[in-house]
Parts: sequence; C-alpha cells; structure tokens
Amino acid sequence: MYRTHNCGELRISDVNKKVKLSGWVQKTRKLGGMTFIDLRDRYGITQLVFNDETDAELSEKAQKIGREFVISISGTVTEREAKNKDLPTGDIEITVNELNILSKSEVPPFTIENETDGGEEIRLKYRYLDLRRPAVQKGIILRHKMAQEIRNFLSNKGFLEIETPFLIKSTPEGARDFVVPSRMSEGKFYALPQSPQVFKQLLMIGGYDKYFQITKCFRDEDFRADRQPEFTQIDCEMSFVEREDVLTTFEEMTKHLFKTVKNIDFADAFPRISYDKAIEEYGSDKPDIRFEMKIHDISNSAKGKGFKVFDDAEYVGAVCAEGLAGYSRKQLDKLIDWVKRPQIGAKGLVYVKYNKDGSFKSSVDKFYSPEDIKEWANILSAKPGDLILVMSGKRKETLTQLGELRLEMADRLNLRDKNKFAPLWIVDFPLFEKDEETGQLHAMHHPFTSPKQEDVVLLDTDPEAVKADAYDLVINGNEIGGGSVRIYNTEMQKVMFKHLGFTEKEAEEQFGFLMNAFKYGAPPHAGIAFGFDRWVALFNGSDSIRDVMAFPKNNAGRDLMIDAPSEIDEQQLKDLRLKIVRE
Repeated sequence: MYRTHNCGELRISDVNKKVKLSGWVQKTRKLGGMTFIDLRDRYGITQLVFNDETDAELSEKAQKIGREFVISISGTVTEREAKNKDLPTGDIEITVNELNILSKSEVPPFTIENETDGGEEIRLKYRYLDLRRPAVQKGIILRHKMAQEIRNFLSNKGFLEIETPFLIKSTPEGARDFVVPSRMSEGKFYALPQSPQVFKQLLMIGGYDKYFQITKCFRDEDFRADRQPEFTQIDCEMSFVEREDVLTTFEEMTKHLFKTVKNIDFADAFPRISYDKAIEEYGSDKPDIRFEMKIHDISNSAKGKGFKVFDDAEYVGAVCAEGLAGYSRKQLDKLIDWVKRPQIGAKGLVYVKYNKDGSFKSSVDKFYSPEDIKEWANILSAKPGDLILVMSGKRKETLTQLGELRLEMADRLNLRDKNKFAPLWIVDFPLFEKDEETGQLHAMHHPFTSPKQEDVVLLDTDPEAVKADAYDLVINGNEIGGGSVRIYNTEMQKVMFKHLGFTEKEAEEQFGFLMNAFKYGAPPHAGIAFGFDRWVALFNGSDSIRDVMAFPKNNAGRDLMIDAPSEIDEQQLKDLRLKIVRE
C-alpha cells in the first residue's frame, strides 16, 4: 500500500493517526534543525516534517530530495504550530518516520506552480509536467464533472448515447476536411468528420428518437484561442420536435449545468434576440449582454450637415461609454489608432465629450451645433460625464467595428466580470449568406437547415430574405452551441442544394445516401451541438480552450510534445501509393 490518504484529505480531526502518503515533492526547505517537504498530488498539498534531533539520518535523506521527486512516506499526523490558512490541510503536518524515494526527477524546465515561469510553448512541449499544475488540473477535473452532468441529464431525459464513425466520406461543410488515405482502395481517401451531422439525421430516420454524443470533431482551419484542429462537441438530435422543444430541453440542460457545476440559479427564461436585432444593437451575432452599451443608428441625425465622411456613408452608428468624458486627447488618439488596426479596419473615429456641466466637446464641432450633438446624446440616452463614440461607412462593416469597439470600452470600464453569466438565444438567422466577391450563396449554418415555413415562398424570388429555423446559445459573447430544425424531405433538400450551387450530379455524389434515406419515411427532426471545450473554458474562467484540453496543439496546429504532424517513412508512402511532391 502506497497511501492510506491523499495529500488533500487530512484535517485536525486526524491528529495522532498513523498514515502513509505518496506524491510529488513541491518544495523542500531547511529551517534550523527541521526539514520540511510539501508533498503534492491532484487532491492538494500536505506538509511533511523531519527532525534532525530525533532522526538525523532520515532528515539528511530528506534534504537530498529535489523538486518533483516521487516519494512515499509513513508517519503520524500532528498539529502544526505555524498554521497555513491558505491550505485545507494547513492545520496539520506529518511527522515522518519512514521515507522511500519511488522515482527521481531532473530539475524541471519550469516551476510546477499556478504562477509558473514557463511560457506556453515550453509548457506544451512538456505538457505532462504542465498537467501537474493545480491550475491545469482544475480545468481538466471541471471538464470531467461537466461531461458527467451532461450524460446524466440527457440519459434521464431518454437520450441514447450512440457513437458515429470517424472515417467517413469527404463532404463540403464550410471548413477543409482532414483526409486519410486508404491503403486498400488505391487513390481514395476517408475524411475525419467536421461534425456527425449527417449520421445523427440518419439515426433519426433509423428511429432512435433522442440521440447525443460527446465526440471529437476535426476541422483543418486557421487556429485561435477558441479553435483547435480537433475539438469536442456535445452533439444532440431529436425526432418529432419543433424549435421550441429543442430550446426548452437544452435551456433546461444549461440551467442544470449552471446549478450543479457553478451553483448559479437561473429562474427566468433566457432572453431571445433575433439575428437582425443582435447585429443592429450589438454588432455581433454572439453579443455579450452582461452590460448595455447598445449601438444606436444616428444616420438620420448625423447626415446632411456638410460633414462629408457622414454624408457619404451608408450608415452612421454610435455607442456611449459611461463616465469617460474625462478622456484626455492622448487617450482619444490612442483609441483612434486602436480602431484603425487591421483587426478592426476602421478609417477613423469621431468622439463627443458630454461634459459634466452639460456642454459638448467633439472632434466635429465645426459641422454640428450643440443642438445637433444634443440630439445624438438623446438617441443614446447619454448623460453628462459620458463619452459618445461614432463610426461610419458601409452598414455591415461599421456595425461589426462598433461591436468590437463596444467590447473594448467594456473592458476599459471593467464591465465583463468573468464571474457573471448572461446566457441568451439568438434566433431567426438568415438561411443564406452571399459571397461578396463571387455572388454565390452559402448556407449560413449548413445545407440541411430548414427555412422557416412562412419564408419558403421566398426561396425562388428572394432567397436572401429567407430566415432559417436556426438558433444559437450565446453566453458572455461566446457562441456555446448552435442548431436548427432540419430539412427532412427530398424535394426541399433539392431546392436547398440548387440555391447553394450544387448540380444534381454533385448533390447525388455528395449526399445521395441521405437523399435516398428521406424516401423511406423521415420524421421531422431538429438538433443542436455545443462546443464542449469552449463551455468548459467559460466555466473555468479561461481565455483559451487549450487550458481545459489535456493535450492541445499550439497556434500552428502542432503538438510540440510528440512532434506532430511529422513525416512518414518511404515504406508507408509506398503502401498507401502516395508520393510527396516538394515545391
């Protein structure tokens, strides 16, 4: 037996117990005739004490132990004289009478502590060491707990967890597929699934009624903090349901997770905002509603006054940053530089200081009278002491830029508290979005999304006006989940493929199996998928999903620990009948 207790378990009530502990050495320190070791495992830290006077040989052995050695000890629980209120075990220590070194360690390349001195690249290279840090373990353990709660909730609701295949046919779903060459079928390839979308629809046709799966998905796309080439999805589908059934079920699941994992109660129904309203008021289809600062259209008030920048613009919009009228010219210049960055892409920014004495100071004073500016202030419900920020240009681009500016000003005002959560549903998305360069329509969600029934008549005459029966769950500006009511008949699916530019032959080659399945009695069905990594990161207070994945890739999609992707040997290439052509 290596241990009778773990390193986070013992308390003052255990004094005088004979115990065995095992774990990693966090640190060793010598104070006078005493040697102390902090012993760590995933449960916590317990202090060990060695006394030179009572056992000099054992104490000397302890002094030679380095960080991250794995040791096992036997001893007696005693009350600490200098208690540590920051540790759950801080009232006790173990007076050691036996010490065994189970495994020695070289000096680690960074400190195994929450506030480590290791940068992300070196921590990913030595991820097995990084995983020992309590901050990382917290996220991994949280991930486990959330997965268990999801499985329990959905199982109790009658959902079946069913696995779908990883080696599938390559189909267009918005991102590039990862492809896998087949040794047995020369010149042919499998693809790794971007989602189990088609298979879960086939399960509904197969009569399985309620399905879920916590599954890996794969997308070959550019990476950022909330993207990885492989990620985990909570995939769900239901038969004989309408949109309301799906939203009710998964709002209940969301509230269940908040209660069981975060101990937060949501008594009221989540707000529902249309896609159009979200764009108009927040400049984003995933708005952060922990704070107001809505975008307001001031085009009618701002145009026609001789200021060419506004007069020639399609749209003029503004936000009000409460209490920031005291911004200096230097601060405002830096803010103007911020909106001009390539990531934002604005040409400039107009500001209005609503001074505390009720007067106005703006960068466009010579074009607008105080009465004109007062009209803007009224539209935004601004008060003396506030700062009004105005942008103009093409409507879609300007709203997006104002949305980014809104988030930046909220950060400066500390309005985005990570311990506050504001969930909402975004509904009534456009069914299609148009490529500005080619004019080609693309599915805003995916090709199997049903149009809203009342908009079906517009498909042939005005497809861009058609709304999708789709919905997203958004929490604190993060898209946590998205889904839709599905098309479930062949004719409607053919119409959808036609608008997306598929020929009949292409549609048959790509999705013939699904179209055929529709011919044999497909039930009405709908579903949703949640980004599990993103949800865990949100609950963990992390900015990156890498923090809550056991073995993530870096920003370039590389696994630095195992050095992947890597080349394969010539024999493997020959077996697969592949040849590398280097440019």
